[in-house]
Amino acid sequence: MLRLALPKGRIFEKVSILLNDCGLALRMPDRGYRPDCNDERLTIKVLKAQNVAALVGLGSHDLGFTGLDWVQESGAEVVELLDLGFDPVRIVAAAPEGLSAEAILGRPKLVVVSEYENLTRRWLNSKNVHDFHYMRSYGATEVFPPEDADLIVDNTASGRTLVENHLQILDTLLQSTTRIIANPRAMDNPEQRKVIEELLLLIKSVIDARDRVILEMNIDEARLPLLVAQLPAMKSPTIAQLYGQSGYAVKVAVRKSLVPRLIPELKRLGATDILETDLRKVIP
Repeated sequence: MLRLALPKGRIFEKVSILLNDCGLALRMPDRGYRPDCNDERLTIKVLKAQNVAALVGLGSHDLGFTGLDWVQESGAEVVELLDLGFDPVRIVAAAPEGLSAEAILGRPKLVVVSEYENLTRRWLNSKNVHDFHYMRSYGATEVFPPEDADLIVDNTASGRTLVENHLQILDTLLQSTTRIIANPRAMDNPEQRKVIEELLLLIKSVIDARDRVILEMNIDEARLPLLVAQLPAMKSPTIAQLYGQSGYAVKVAVRKSLVPRLIPELKRLGATDILETDLRKVIP
C-alpha cells in the first residue's frame, strides 16, 4: 500500500487530471479529503500544499505532490522524483515602489511579513540583516506595506498583483514548480519503490504525450527521400507502402511546437492526406 498526499486547491485539479490520464480515476467525496481511487494499492489524502512536504518527510505519507517552495520552506527530508512544471511561481522579496533595497534593508527594526518564515530568515541572513521583526501572514501578504510592513516575501506568477499594490521586487529567492516527492524510507522499501516507479513511468508518459502528436501522410515514391530527410522523429519515421500503389504512408511522432511550421513544409514537399492525432502516452 502506498500513501499518497495531494495538495488542495488549484494544484489538485491539475494533478487529478494528470492521474486520470494515467488511468487512475479519483472520486472526491462531497465533504471529505480522502478520494477513492480505482488502484487498490493507493490510499490518498488531500492536504494543504504547505503541509505535504513536512508530512511526507515525517513518514505519514510515502509520496506527495507539492511546490518546491514548500519543500524548501519545510526543510523536510524528502527525495525529489520529478518536476511536473505545474504552477511556476517566483518567491520574491518586495517593498514599496521608489525605495532602494539598501534603504529598505538598512532600516532599524525592519518589519517583514511572509508565509515563508524559513526562506525569509535565510534570505535576510544572507543580506547580513539581523535586526528585524518577522510576522507571519495568512494570505493577502501584499496588503501589508507600507503601513504595516517594510518588506514582504511572497510568491508571484506574473508580478501583476505586486504592481497593482505599488510594490517592487527587490530580489528573487526561489523559482518554484510542482514536484513529486517521496519519503526516503519508502524508496528503500522494494515493494513501495516498485509501485512508485510504475506510477512515475505512467506520469512521465502522459506528460511527454501532451507535448507530442502523431503526423501521418502519404507521399509519392520519388519524393519520399526528400520528405524523410526533413522529418523530425523520436527515432525514425514509420514507412509502409500503400496497397496497390507506388506511394508510401509515413507516420512520425513530433513535438506540437513544430507542427505550425512543419505541416506547410510537408505539403510543399508533396505530402498529401496529412492527419494529426493527439497521443495519450509516450513510453520510450
